Parts: sequence; structure tokens; C-alpha cells
Amino acid sequence: MPDYAKPYYPVFLDLGGRLAVVVGGGSVAERKIVTLLEYGPRVRVISPEVTPAIEELAASGVIALERRGYVRGDLEGAFIVVGATSSGEANRAVHAEAEERGCLVNVVDVPELCSFIVPSMVRRGALTVAISTGGAAPTVAKRLRKHLQEYLGPEWEPYTALLGEVRSLVMERVPGGEAERKPIFEAIADSDLLDRLREGAAPSAEDVYAEFVGGHA
Repeated sequence: MPDYAKPYYPVFLDLGGRLAVVVGGGSVAERKIVTLLEYGPRVRVISPEVTPAIEELAASGVIALERRGYVRGDLEGAFIVVGATSSGEANRAVHAEAEERGCLVNVVDVPELCSFIVPSMVRRGALTVAISTGGAAPTVAKRLRKHLQEYLGPEWEPYTALLGEVRSLVMERVPGGEAERKPIFEAIADSDLLDRLREGAAPSAEDVYAEFVGGHA
């Protein structure tokens, strides 16, 4: 029985250029592959049978596909591993090799064979909100995600992008450290900038910098 009281350490991973191995080729594996591809890893799929969508990704060169069953040694060089086969024996073997190699591993729907779990997520550009109940109540996590999707409208994507650009200007132009810069960041966050973007305004980073810093730098 899964230990739902076990705490998970929340973390965001940089997968860019790293090797992700997905063992399995069904609809569940397909969903995992599509999600992984959003984060820039090199994806290798191992499965004798795959969905048409996976086949298409392989044909276009987006992923590497080896149409065969998993064998020990397939996880060499992997940073992250997903086991999504219909065989419990194969999934356990994937988990065992991943553990030996120190890979992060998720065997879908088998918490005891996972070193990480995937949360429900809401993304708005650079903003990512992750929700997890540690596997205890996934329906609750999905409902919270829906509420957040409604609250975090599309304006949050340009808003966070703009704040990032303004932050770069402040770090470059305003001398000193946190004590001098923090009040500026707080003033911007407390302003009506988000409402203005929601209403269709499109200020540049220079506009915002001038408004909140101006000649005080």
C-alpha cells in the first residue's frame, strides 16, 4: 500500500539536452512523451509497438525510437526515466536499473516504483504552478488546477515575461543589493500593472522601468 504520508521534495528540473528514456509505447507513454518534449530533453522511446502519434514523432526526428522490448543496459546515460509498459515485470526491471544508475524514475501509477511523481501543473509562460497531494487525492489536485487555470488568465504570461525584463534592467542599472532593489520589485508587484495588461495595455520594460525607477536610480 502506498505511503501517502511520505513527503516529496518539490523541485523544478532543467531537462534541456538531457536524455529522457521512455519505456512503453501506448497512449500513456504518448502523453508522457509529449509533456517531456515541452522541456527540451533528448527523448528515446523503447517499445515494440507504439501509437501512431509516437510513430510520427519518430519519423520526423523529434524522438529516437527503438522498436523492441526493454533490455538491461537501455538506461545508460539517462537522466530521467519513465516506465509505461503493460508488463509489471518489465516495469520493475526498468525501476531496478534506474535505481542502480541513479536515474530519476517514474513508473506510471506504481508509486512504490517511483523516485519522483509528476504534479498537476498550470503554465503561463515562465510561470509554472505545480500541485501535488503526494498521490493521496489526485482528483483534488486536478480540481485545484482547474481553479488556478481560471484565476491565472492568459495575461499572466506577458506579465511574468515583462517582469523578467524589468528585473534585468533593475539588476543592471540600480546599484547596491537587495535592500535597494527589493522596494522597486515590491512596488511593481503591488501596482495595477497586471490589470493594465488584462485590459489590453502593452507597456515595454523601459516604460515600466521609467515609471517605477525613473531618475531615482
